[in-house]
Amino acid sequence: MRTEPLSCCGVSAWRIRTGYTPAMVRPAARPSRAIPSKFERAPAVVAVFATPVGPLHAAATDEGIVGVELRTTDEAFATSVGARTRRPVVATADPAAPPAARTHLAVLEDEVAEHLAGTRDAFDLPVVLEGMSDWDRRVLDGVRTIPRGATASYGEVARRIGSPGAARAVGGAVGRNPIGLLIPCHRVVAGDGTLGGYGGGWFGSREELLGLKERLLELEGIVPPARTGARR
Repeated sequence: MRTEPLSCCGVSAWRIRTGYTPAMVRPAARPSRAIPSKFERAPAVVAVFATPVGPLHAAATDEGIVGVELRTTDEAFATSVGARTRRPVVATADPAAPPAARTHLAVLEDEVAEHLAGTRDAFDLPVVLEGMSDWDRRVLDGVRTIPRGATASYGEVARRIGSPGAARAVGGAVGRNPIGLLIPCHRVVAGDGTLGGYGGGWFGSREELLGLKERLLELEGIVPPARTGARR
């Protein structure tokens, strides 16, 4: 598992542009274990590694990937994963980390690098939406059908999942997406053809998060649409 150093892939320059602090890019070596013992299950394993678009936090169980975020901190990510999955959270070096979860994270690192380099169209890893409502699962399953190099509006996603007219509710579910990139919510745009939002509860200003969405689309060969509300 290659979780360091984090000075490669342009992370230092990215940190300067976005205002990230060193504490926000260190390896997730000691995540919080503040999950009540009555919720004890096989742990979720967390790691953070460098990408061309900044540090990526990821979490996996022995079943698959349960969390991916691009704008967060070690503590916030571990707390979010633990609360949503109702599992204890450990680092890859922890003896309690299931070997299968470690393997999922190692494969994820490679697949993310390939995806962002343009040599991989889709992820092969299993995605596990733990702690999500049935509606959110339906929406996010619909988002996963949007192929690399394409976009779809919130309304189109609603139609794909058999709920025409539910664009606003789709937008809410997209904003709660806990597994960025693998569930490509950056490919969902507004119904008027503009960029829409991005990042849900991730750290950063609206402008920074929209800049990240634009960068992800550009890496897929898509010319980003105008930002929602911008003059054209």
